[in-house]
Amino acid sequence: MSDNNNQVEEQDIHELLKIRRTKLKELQEQGKDPFEVTKFEVSHTGKDIFENFEVLEGQVVTVAGRIMTKRIMGKASFCHIQDKSGQIQSYVKKDGIGEEDYSVFKHYDLGDIIGIKGEVFRTQKGEISVKAEKITLLSKSLQILPEKFHGLKDTDVRYRQRYLDLIVNPEVKDTFIKRSQILKEIRAFLDGKDFLEVETPMLIDIPGGAAARPFITHHNALDMKVHMRISLELYLKRLIVGGFDRVYEMGRVFRNEGLSVRHNPEFTLLELYQAYTDYHGMMDLTEELFKYLANKVLGKTIVTYDDIEIDLGKPFERLTMVEAVKKFTGIDFDQVKNDEEAKKIAKDKNIEVKAHLKKGDVINIFFEAFVEHHLVQPTFIMDHPVEISPLAKRKPDQPEYTERFELFITKREFANAFSELNDPIDQRGRFEHQESLRAAGDEEANMIDEDFLTALEYGMPPTGGLGIGIDRLIMLLTDSYSIRDVLLFPTMKNK
Repeated sequence: MSDNNNQVEEQDIHELLKIRRTKLKELQEQGKDPFEVTKFEVSHTGKDIFENFEVLEGQVVTVAGRIMTKRIMGKASFCHIQDKSGQIQSYVKKDGIGEEDYSVFKHYDLGDIIGIKGEVFRTQKGEISVKAEKITLLSKSLQILPEKFHGLKDTDVRYRQRYLDLIVNPEVKDTFIKRSQILKEIRAFLDGKDFLEVETPMLIDIPGGAAARPFITHHNALDMKVHMRISLELYLKRLIVGGFDRVYEMGRVFRNEGLSVRHNPEFTLLELYQAYTDYHGMMDLTEELFKYLANKVLGKTIVTYDDIEIDLGKPFERLTMVEAVKKFTGIDFDQVKNDEEAKKIAKDKNIEVKAHLKKGDVINIFFEAFVEHHLVQPTFIMDHPVEISPLAKRKPDQPEYTERFELFITKREFANAFSELNDPIDQRGRFEHQESLRAAGDEEANMIDEDFLTALEYGMPPTGGLGIGIDRLIMLLTDSYSIRDVLLFPTMKNK
């Protein structure tokens, strides 16, 4: 029965689409082709009129937008048009716009884009409206908007046809307006601290700065293999070597990995580097930035995410990775003497560890298995093992650990930062260890970047570096469950 209903519905839609094209043809034959209109002067948005009604009442304005509702009532009708600011009602009367134009207006469809010139007034029911004097059809909609009461809920359609999602789900537009505001405020914050915004290459010879599988392509003119960048780090640190003491870049990076509610193959990353500071300085900067953004964008530091209140106003908790593992498992890896003992502890916990991994790798595995899901309120996890931190400086008093932190909120990583490794000899050794991991089958391990090593040999000052996943930050500040909800056009599998 449902198949028959679907078939009837498809036939009905096909007929409605035919009718819209017929209407367009008739307009064109009458010399009223909407697609020949090249310009319409808009004086006000709906929001302007609502916010300034006392000043604008009785004045003639021009507004433009998409018809979202229409009620035809004999010699007078009402419609709501939607512009970038929201919706506003228009009162359309035969006597007001003329019999011929009124007859044409009655045949307009939901989704058509019109321009209205008319007087601002309040109806008898108290609704602020525009009394139309002239209506111009600016674009004919040849498709049918989703039915008003059911809306557009299919997430696959919403992500694939974001333009449709934005038309029928106003709250989606609000998310992306907030996204733009967040990016603007990040720049304002960093510019105010004397950071210089720069741009670095997206197509690179050696992908580095993160543990990720790159996208690979071919440059025809140079006849060489190139990679899409997976990080911004190594080029920004070259600029620190060159004498720029504070630099940042906010841009797309590309990682050839799976899709999930937290991952998209291309996403926006902020990385910044500051000479003459360390990871403690980066911690302070990160905490300040998150509080600043919450205040600027939301007007408060208490953020509700997934019905949980996150307090960005209180000092963020700070734990070393070893302390965090001990807190939630009772195991103190500072008392573990060697790699074999660490692997035995993992085996006792039914955790499989590959033969080539070391104690530091085991600590990280324990952290991911037993700790991450507890980190709801803002928490800095510090002092990562050297094995998982190929670009971070060692702790002078504990050389098996590094001056590194990650910020966790809502069980997710939001930031990653180091006291940057500036010893070219140690850096080469770390790269060589990463190469051995690649040889063992780890496609995400770093490659040796000889030019970066040469840059370090010229001398890089002590430097703090920070990376923040912008999309996850926007998810937090807009209470969005999936990364696809904060990307206008997320990566989708071909139909």
